[in-house]
Amino acid sequence: MAMKTRVEAVLNVGLRIPSIMLLEVLYRWDVSSFFQKIQRSSLNNNPLFQYKYIALYLHYVGYILSLVLLTLPRQHLVQLYLYVLTALLLFAGHQLSRDYVRGELESGFEGPLYLEPLSMNRFTTALIGQVVVCTLCSCVMQTKQIWLFSAHLLPLVARLCLVPLETIVFINRFAMIFTGLEVLYFIASNLLVPYNLAKTAYRELVQVVEVYGLLALGMSLWNQLVLPVLFMCFWLVLFALQIYTYFSTRDQPPSRERLLFLFLTSIAECCSTPYSLLGLVFTVSFVALGVLTLCKFYLQGYRAFMNDNAMHRGMTEGITLLILAVQTGLIELQVIHRAFLLSIILFIVVASILQSMLEIADPIVLALGASRDKSLWKHFRAVSLCLFLLIFPAYMAYMICQFFRMDFWLLIIISSSILTSLQVLGTLLIYILFMVEEFRKAPVENMDEVIYIVNGTYRLLEFLVAVCVVAYGVSETLFGEWTVMGSTIILVHSYYNVWLRAQLGWQSFLLRRDAVHKIQNMPTASSLQLQQHNDICSICFQDMKSAVITPCSHFFHAACLKKWLYVQETCPLCHGQLKSQLQPISAPGAATQGTPPANQNPAEVEREQSEPQIELDTEEDTQAKNTPPMITSAEPEFEMDSLSGSSKAQPKECDVVTDGSAGPAGGLEDDDGSCSTSDVQSSS
Repeated sequence: MAMKTRVEAVLNVGLRIPSIMLLEVLYRWDVSSFFQKIQRSSLNNNPLFQYKYIALYLHYVGYILSLVLLTLPRQHLVQLYLYVLTALLLFAGHQLSRDYVRGELESGFEGPLYLEPLSMNRFTTALIGQVVVCTLCSCVMQTKQIWLFSAHLLPLVARLCLVPLETIVFINRFAMIFTGLEVLYFIASNLLVPYNLAKTAYRELVQVVEVYGLLALGMSLWNQLVLPVLFMCFWLVLFALQIYTYFSTRDQPPSRERLLFLFLTSIAECCSTPYSLLGLVFTVSFVALGVLTLCKFYLQGYRAFMNDNAMHRGMTEGITLLILAVQTGLIELQVIHRAFLLSIILFIVVASILQSMLEIADPIVLALGASRDKSLWKHFRAVSLCLFLLIFPAYMAYMICQFFRMDFWLLIIISSSILTSLQVLGTLLIYILFMVEEFRKAPVENMDEVIYIVNGTYRLLEFLVAVCVVAYGVSETLFGEWTVMGSTIILVHSYYNVWLRAQLGWQSFLLRRDAVHKIQNMPTASSLQLQQHNDICSICFQDMKSAVITPCSHFFHAACLKKWLYVQETCPLCHGQLKSQLQPISAPGAATQGTPPANQNPAEVEREQSEPQIELDTEEDTQAKNTPPMITSAEPEFEMDSLSGSSKAQPKECDVVTDGSAGPAGGLEDDDGSCSTSDVQSSS
């Protein structure tokens, strides 16, 4: 079943290539110039000239037939090709029969065949050929009525019956006419088939548009016709024919420089029409997809195909080529100028592929450096690819500066190459920092600041390069040749590569400044507080030798919390809002008696302290009035304390002094002297 599906997919693409070839030929064929040449080479009253408009109509009919063949369903397309193959086989049978009759007329022998060896050989060869043709026609048309395709056997049967040669000529003509009548009858009987197909197709199109819309119709046709693969195969066939034509007309092999020139000129020859240009665009897209796929496979192996990024499918490179070709009028240039311009466009495409390779490699290299993976092969693959992306763009920019005169498009290529090298250099520096931290077995102090400085440096260089490119493009537009497409590209480049980069960089700076300000306003935990907390950082899960305390009394590493605040302004544990204006606070258990917390109003604290004391005094007075005098278990202790000079009773173990409170809290003593309530734990 899978094999059948693959065969159908191949047929769906291969059988549509001739229709695009026909469109290519019709586009290149100039009917007016063709008839002008005929008129100049003939007499003044050339009758062919009056059929010029008929030829024009046939030219447009050819376009319509090509589009019909391109959009025909696969089943009907296969059937049509089988009919065409049958017609070709019948024509081959006619040619065999005509050649046999001509050979017999030239020999002039009318006797029995077995008496003349040459006549016998001609007869045997023609008979075998006609039998093969009849059998193939019967198989292709899937019919057992083989006699329908046996008309060309009549001259052979007549020769076997010793019919005169002049009569065999008429029999051959009769066989040809009979076969032609069969073909005409078949065409007449199926004359309404195209109309019925068109009617059915129109009805289906209307239904699809009404239900799903034009966009769904376009996507359906795109998927059914497999247009990217179809145009790529068409262009490869065209390119192969161009190469074959060149080598078939040359006796000696070309030199190495000649091969490069041949490659560029052949590509230029194969993009002289809109159809061949689309074929080149899709071919470049698939080549870019293959390169990016190899890059993923080299870095990650088969795991690279689990999470595929839509942006890394070669579409960017193909669209870039199409935009540049349309903007520069590539198909309207001469072959030499087209080859030169195409070389520059291909340089831009290569720079785009290198940038896409960097986008693939950058997160993988950084993740590998931050992880504890000790596989030397993985590290070698990542570092070797980064070194290639560091050296090759710089070398390409150097070669462009050496061999080309600087203009706007070359400046774009050079700037893109320089930016790629700068980004790879920043990635390698961060990777080295991660590896140093791994070998030290301890976190590097201010690692986040160092990484931010590295990233900020090459981002600033990217911004400056983009500004230079925009300034050069604006000056070239104002003082040179102005085009709508060039101005549009400058505007797009200014928005995406200058304005958005500046905006993102400034937002990043503000976020970091706000996060640093928040961290500085938070109190730093003392060693006693860290010992009482006795926990790890909830962000990095590492022991805390130093920490800051949030307003919600949670402990974190300052660097870890700062990274968290880059993303959101909430506590990582309780998700409480961390305001930008913070006041120093103390940890639970660190506040002494009578000392208000840092995040509480002193007036409220004084009121909270006074109110519970008043309530306790009132309760003690009530108990003293309603309870008869008796000696409790606390009185001996009080007396002993009094003897030692203490004027105040010491609290029991169950009495806990809370932050900002003046009296005992947390537990009441039962009759047997034990604590009746649970211990009060400080929030952490």
